[in-house]
Amino acid sequence: MLRILYLVHDLSDPAVRRRVLMLQAGGAEVMLAGFRRGENRLADIEGVTPLELGTTADARFAQRLGAVAGAGALLPRKLAGLAKPDVILARNLEMLVLARRASTHFGTVPIAYECLDVHRLMLKAGPAGRLLRGAERHFGRKAGLVVTSSPAFIEHYFKPLSGIRAPIHLLENRVLELDGGDAGLPARMRPTGAPWRIGWFGAIRCRKSLDLLCAFTRRMEGRFEVVLRGRPAYREFDDFDGIVKREPFIRFEGPYRNPEDLSAIYAEVDFTWAIDFFEEGQNSQWLLPNRIYEGGRHGALPIVLEGTETARLAARHGVGIALADGRLETLIQRFAAFSDDDYRARNARLVALGTRPWILDRADCTAFVQRLGALRQPSGQAAPLQPLPSLIANKVDCHER
Repeated sequence: MLRILYLVHDLSDPAVRRRVLMLQAGGAEVMLAGFRRGENRLADIEGVTPLELGTTADARFAQRLGAVAGAGALLPRKLAGLAKPDVILARNLEMLVLARRASTHFGTVPIAYECLDVHRLMLKAGPAGRLLRGAERHFGRKAGLVVTSSPAFIEHYFKPLSGIRAPIHLLENRVLELDGGDAGLPARMRPTGAPWRIGWFGAIRCRKSLDLLCAFTRRMEGRFEVVLRGRPAYREFDDFDGIVKREPFIRFEGPYRNPEDLSAIYAEVDFTWAIDFFEEGQNSQWLLPNRIYEGGRHGALPIVLEGTETARLAARHGVGIALADGRLETLIQRFAAFSDDDYRARNARLVALGTRPWILDRADCTAFVQRLGALRQPSGQAAPLQPLPSLIANKVDCHER
């Protein structure tokens, strides 16, 4: 059994829980270590007791640097009781720093670098950006694999800007579905005259989206409602709870378990809000968020923004509703005359796809664990770089050496 040490920047991130479940389903033994950044007990993983390396805070870069430095000094002592891993999987740059130290502690263990989000600081042209990319290049020299979630991250960051020269593995943020086969999607039946519901689930961090949806639902006078679920990034809003409380057609329903609660929460909505203006022109244009896969798997039509990687994914599958821009009038015009017949026709195209484009099953989990296990190849033997057959339609890319 492959033993993986998974180093993470935020133990309370639900995405960490999903990755651990995926690795376990693929046949790996997972040892989890990282920083605690918040209390989210829904993100706890049964049977896994994480090794806590300290506490960090969102949007406090200097504090996180200090925490990483402190953890690095104490890491040999922290890891003393752990069995030697076969592979270290490091999530985000700060954990890549610690992965190098951990690899040395255990007597050279191969490292995979998981980078699913390109922070805006990494893209800056000035000294700060060059410093961070230099750090990534330095600490990533020993990485045998980069794992990322969107073709646009490869095209716009890893090829032209990142100095890491490891092969790149594309692993999209699909829904983890370990039990049962492709059961298909049932057609949606809506009560006549019921308001249309838009679900915005997951990481809620985009103030522009919230403002737009508040204005939109008010202008539509109750024809449209918005349901929010997940983890609000409170630092990005002046008063998130107050804003939601004042809005007559928007409500926040708190966190949820992924993947266990997805079927129930998406059954309550007609559309998925798959637009993010958080880092316009950069990360928001390139990412493929969890919610587009979740909504697709459970029959909610995605609302996307033209020119983004999310819109390209929706167009490739022939589903969803694309907005030309993020203006209120564009959103109103697009839905002013939206009818039940429009919805049924679009929903039928989504249903016809089935669940396969949106999910990861046990075979996919096994294939990913095997890909990580291939990093143990003796020096000089190249690990296979073929794409996992059921994960992606795009070819897995790697850097020119």
